[in-house]
Amino acid sequence: MNKKLIFFISLIVVILVFFFFWQKMAFDRGILKLEIIGPDKVDVGEEFEYVVKYKNNGSINLENPEMIFTYPDGAITDDGAKTKKVLADELGGTIYPGQERTMKFITRLLGKEGDLKKAEVRVSFQPQDLKVKTETTSSFSTILGKLPLDLSMDLPQKSGAGRPITVRISYSSSVPYPLKDLSCSIEYPSDFQFVSSKPKGMDNKQWDIPILNESDSGKIEISGILNGNPQDQKVFKAKIGVWQDGNFIVLKESNRGVAIIAPSVQFTEKINNKEGYAVTMGDRLHYEISFRNVGDEDMKNIALIVKLEGSGLDFNSIQAPDGVYQKGDNSLVWDGNVISELQDFSVNTEGKVEFWISTNKKWAMRNQGDKNPFIKTSMTLGQIKQEFLNKINSSLSATQNIRTDSKIFSDSGPMPVQSGEKTTFTVEWTAKNTYNDVSNAKMTTVLPSGVRFIDGQTRTPEGTKISYDEGTRQLTWDIGSIEAGTGVFNDVKNCAFQLSINPETIDTDVLLIGSTQLSGTDLWTNNNLTTNTDPIYSK
Repeated sequence: MNKKLIFFISLIVVILVFFFFWQKMAFDRGILKLEIIGPDKVDVGEEFEYVVKYKNNGSINLENPEMIFTYPDGAITDDGAKTKKVLADELGGTIYPGQERTMKFITRLLGKEGDLKKAEVRVSFQPQDLKVKTETTSSFSTILGKLPLDLSMDLPQKSGAGRPITVRISYSSSVPYPLKDLSCSIEYPSDFQFVSSKPKGMDNKQWDIPILNESDSGKIEISGILNGNPQDQKVFKAKIGVWQDGNFIVLKESNRGVAIIAPSVQFTEKINNKEGYAVTMGDRLHYEISFRNVGDEDMKNIALIVKLEGSGLDFNSIQAPDGVYQKGDNSLVWDGNVISELQDFSVNTEGKVEFWISTNKKWAMRNQGDKNPFIKTSMTLGQIKQEFLNKINSSLSATQNIRTDSKIFSDSGPMPVQSGEKTTFTVEWTAKNTYNDVSNAKMTTVLPSGVRFIDGQTRTPEGTKISYDEGTRQLTWDIGSIEAGTGVFNDVKNCAFQLSINPETIDTDVLLIGSTQLSGTDLWTNNNLTTNTDPIYSK
């Protein structure tokens, strides 16, 4: 093939390619007019519609049109879709020259006031007699207006370092639409030690709100201890928003600050001669409240008020030799008539009061919301206030029973046991736990001489196991974790295993299994808990 022919063929190919792209570019330049019409501003949660208008401004047919409409972030649609694809049939088929059509998309928008929400649309089509498709795009932005959702925080403006404080978050909705999959979260300042919240949250920082209807409201109360240096500013940040496709869309924010101040009165609380005492239900509590003027001003003729809060307290058992008990708000009052230091509370003066109160032996839990209980002491001296929180230990309980007619294993032999005869029997253990989650839980016993553990004859809940050490004869049920409320409003933890005995002679009652100890670590108070069962004899 000569060079002239090659050049001629190449030139034709270039001209054809240029002509093809020139045609396509010509069609891209406004042959289809496309626009989104919508409100410039809408209130959050208000229902409205986008109108997509498209018109064939050319002189040829536009075939096989397809539209993809993309809703803004935070859009709520009936089917939950974030994009809507409209095929040719739904669009009315071929768009003829001069023909104008519209499509409507109804939605609601969520977000913060002032947010800019952008909707986008793409329409692809095939110009008549061309095999390639082209497309036109357009977009429209809407500003979010009024958000009828309230979020507020209530907390002290000032606090002394190391003092407990309470943060109260309130929220309510006037949005004319049920808000689903809401969450309220809080960002704590540095040096804040979380203690508890009502209701309980996830990771102590997030509270899910499954649905919030118009006129609904709710509250979250957080207790903790705020540390820092005088003149520090500690800021709490609360947000409420909605989860969509794994993204958190913030609807409302509230920020409040607390100033750390140098205290003018130093309070000390001892219970049963110990600061930070962890209470066990059934305790008799001896309170000693000390107060000292560490400021630079004298105070005169003031009163000390101590208010007690806690469902575990028996307020009928209060004894306060010098104080006056006010049943209405469960407070005790001392004044200068009985405590001389309160008449002239000058700088560096120190005073002390004491009283006694019992805790209930048992306190009924209703659900997981009652987990991690505590007793709160609120003290007021003149204009100075301070709180102390004392955590309540969980309570473990265990039982062991012997069965010779168990359906779990095949037991045999006489009971009571007889000399010269072998008896196999089943032991059932149960573990219960009340107020707080417990870790590293286990139940142990040492088998009596003459009693044999039958290997393989065990039944345990998933995630737990029974082991036996032949050298020490210790039998252990490794439980691991026991949730608060186990055996209260949740099922007990239980296991079973089989033992055997073949006594040669019997002179006294035969010990079948000794005392068993259930132990674990309280994750709320960090204390080690134990309880024991009675031994069981064959009589």
